[in-house]
Amino acid sequence: MKAVDTPAKEKISALSDAVGKTIKGKKETIGLAIVALLAEGHLLIEDVPGVGKTTLGHALARSLACKFHRIQFTSDLLPSDVLGVSIYSPKLNEFEFKPGPIFANIVLADEINRTTPKTQSALLEAMNEKQVTIENMTYLLPRPFMVLATQNPIEHHGTYPLPESQLDRFLMRIEVGYPDPAAEKEILKRFSNGNHHCPADAVLDPTELVFLQEQSRKVDIDDSIVDYMIRIVNRTRDHPEIELGVSPRGTEALFRATQAFAMIDGRSYVLPDDVKRLAHPVFEHRLVLVRSAARVRSGAKSVLAEIINQVPVPA
Repeated sequence: MKAVDTPAKEKISALSDAVGKTIKGKKETIGLAIVALLAEGHLLIEDVPGVGKTTLGHALARSLACKFHRIQFTSDLLPSDVLGVSIYSPKLNEFEFKPGPIFANIVLADEINRTTPKTQSALLEAMNEKQVTIENMTYLLPRPFMVLATQNPIEHHGTYPLPESQLDRFLMRIEVGYPDPAAEKEILKRFSNGNHHCPADAVLDPTELVFLQEQSRKVDIDDSIVDYMIRIVNRTRDHPEIELGVSPRGTEALFRATQAFAMIDGRSYVLPDDVKRLAHPVFEHRLVLVRSAARVRSGAKSVLAEIINQVPVPA
């Protein structure tokens, strides 16, 4: 089987290096973010405050010569603040639509769980259908389009947990984690040099990114590996400790994520190990455990690990 063409691999590597200049010591996290980007999915970055969630979103967006908007989600944010609004124009003698910040290639939804469910739901159509409907008029969003959302898992005061329908629209959920001592030392050195922002260089334009996304869809997945994915998914649906298993959208998300991951690795085919590697970030946030299991287990991670270990791996 042939490998991914060299120019495509070089562009992906350049993107990873550009983001890595800002996010130190997090190569694996950056790789997963790029997987979501190439798979044409949306990314939820969830971690404790101060570890660089927003910085990662900024760095990925700035590494692409795409239109970028950042939305700070607060309790008083309205759907019209995200989507846009029609305003009467005396000059034209008609209502004129003023696009909101959702009309961008990369949308950073910062602290998404701090806004009300009504405003959160304004993103549902955009994330699933790449369009928004306002006053019976449908407007297509630009391509490529990606929502990068951040949230803090330990904060409860003044937050609104994302419903399952919203979570299911994120291709994957990742964590940044604390930096290792060497990486943290580099971060501190930036402050002493007066260059702590360290903006990432744009290495891809929208046309190149769309091309790479289309190329990733050509990565071959053998039927035996597709069956392997479905067996894992079906186990989440009938597992006694899981109340809500993986949806068909989740199965498609894993399919696309493995294609993108293989492409980043320079392969034109998917391996069973790709499925095992990506099942956790793609599936964990989609699982809802029954209450008794949630009390005993450490979370969906341990239940999913058990399922993956039990499902036979194709030869």
